[in-house]
Amino acid sequence: MVAKIIDGKAIAAKLRAKIALTINRNSGPPPKLAVILVGNDPASKLYVSNKHIACQEVGIMTEDYCLASSSSEQKVYALINQLNHAADIHGILLQLPLPPQLNCAKLLEAINPLKDVDGFHSSNLGKLALNQAQLFPCTPRGVMLILAHIKQIFTGKHAVIIGASNIVGKPMALELLTAGCTVTICHKFTQDLAKHVARADILISAVGKPGLIKGRWIKPGATVIDVGITMSPTGKMLGDVEFNSAIAHAQWLTPVPGGVGPMTVAVLLQNTVTAQLLQSQASARYPS
Repeated sequence: MVAKIIDGKAIAAKLRAKIALTINRNSGPPPKLAVILVGNDPASKLYVSNKHIACQEVGIMTEDYCLASSSSEQKVYALINQLNHAADIHGILLQLPLPPQLNCAKLLEAINPLKDVDGFHSSNLGKLALNQAQLFPCTPRGVMLILAHIKQIFTGKHAVIIGASNIVGKPMALELLTAGCTVTICHKFTQDLAKHVARADILISAVGKPGLIKGRWIKPGATVIDVGITMSPTGKMLGDVEFNSAIAHAQWLTPVPGGVGPMTVAVLLQNTVTAQLLQSQASARYPS
């Protein structure tokens, strides 16, 4: 068996084309995304730049707010509050990670849930748990769109997720549970990781530890989605899965880079368009 490599770039390009068409058909102003970048982390700057390019491609306006790495929590909170009340801002993106003096959870919770294009606010995560979500955590939703593209069967399948973060692991479990999978979440306290991996029909790893998942562990015919991203000292981007050995076991496999990453950005764009619509509907229901 040789795995089929999933082209996340191609799937994301199709989604971006649909988003651009939706924006072009809209008679009103285009959606506008505010991006808050605290500090000078090179990786964060690169991610923000890539998001700007994607926004420009589909017709989403962007506005940058760059703050010093020494910024106080009060200053960032005040900026978020300002953007919450700005009628022309439809989405707020707080680029992570934040400097250590800032309380990430508190600041993410300060974002208006209707402008929460990352899908991290407790209101949006709660709606995801109730299968009522409209703004989704970007990476898990991107994974689900990838799985839909390859016509993955969910009902009765055993999905194993490596990593239990609020950003990927937990919402990913909710997405797969809703789709009909039996779900196992593994984390740093899990014993005998190889045993759990070997049982997975659908394996999703989101840890950020290169080579964590050995190809020989993978169940023959499994779908393997590698969300982990780590930069090597030479600047090469590495995933959690031993790619070269996994090819001989999996049926489907995402590469790093070029797999999940482009889909995460595409879902961010989709959420921004949805956020504009939700705010318009809210204004119609509750005019000021």
